[in-house]
Amino acid sequence: MSKIAAVAGLAVLMAACGDKSGDTPAADTTTVAAAPAPAPAGATHDVNMVLEGTAYKFVPSDIAVRVGDQVVFHNVSGGPHNVAFWADSIPAGAKEVIDPQFKDPIAPLSSALVVDPNATITLSFANAPTGEYRFTCTPHMAMGMNGKITVTP
Repeated sequence: MSKIAAVAGLAVLMAACGDKSGDTPAADTTTVAAAPAPAPAGATHDVNMVLEGTAYKFVPSDIAVRVGDQVVFHNVSGGPHNVAFWADSIPAGAKEVIDPQFKDPIAPLSSALVVDPNATITLSFANAPTGEYRFTCTPHMAMGMNGKITVTP
């Protein structure tokens, strides 16, 4: 008996919510162009910051990216590490792209130090000028921990 009451209740509810096409104006048949799809995000390139034996290095230390790509630097071993660009070794206009991305920088064109294992530093090259970007890890600069990113169109 309770099943019959439940079905009857649903029938009454559905009838109350039924077709009300007479209450609404006719559908608009105007064709609207779809909004353009957002530009695809650039590729992500990974660079590990490591201590291998007695050598501190970026792996890879020389990479090519396109405008719009991003580079994620991973603190793998031997930290603390950072990413610091030389002002005289980057294209004109690059400082204005790099500096705002570094939170709590230790110097101009220089990220904060990452200490925790697997911590990352992400740098986007969206709207970046093309050319070579030479960089180092400040704590390990004297030990040759240097790298280069070449940005192409």
